[in-house]
This record gives sequence, C-alpha cells and structure tokens, in this order.
Amino acid sequence: MKDERLLKLGQKIRFERLKNNFSQEDLEEKSGVSRRAISEIERGNTDIRYTNLYQIAEALNLTVSELLNFQL
Repeated sequence: MKDERLLKLGQKIRFERLKNNFSQEDLEEKSGVSRRAISEIERGNTDIRYTNLYQIAEALNLTVSELLNFQL
C-alpha cells in the first residue's frame, strides 16, 4: 500500500511541473534529479530525499514549504 503523503507530494510535483510546461526531462536538467527518480516520485513509488526535494522545489521556483502545501 502506498503512503498517501508520498502520493500527494508526487501529485503536487507533477502539477507544478506541468504548470511550468516542463517535461520530466526539463525538470531533470533544471534540478539535477534524474528523470527516472522524478517519475518514481511523481507516482508516489519512492520516498524523496531532502536534497532532491530542495532541488526540485528550486527548479520549480518554489520553496520546500510551498511544495509541501498539498492544496492544488
């Protein structure tokens, strides 16, 4: 069973990525987090390291706090 928090975080990252018209490859280039990791995170299949969370938030021009706000 997947962790609901990880699913919500993955949905939020995907929402913000698409809002910025980024592909997973674009986000990989901007964040330094691999496309495969981004895919796993967006699907809620893996826990996310803080450093990756920070890099993704920065690439999306968000703070970590904004990224963790799950109200879409």
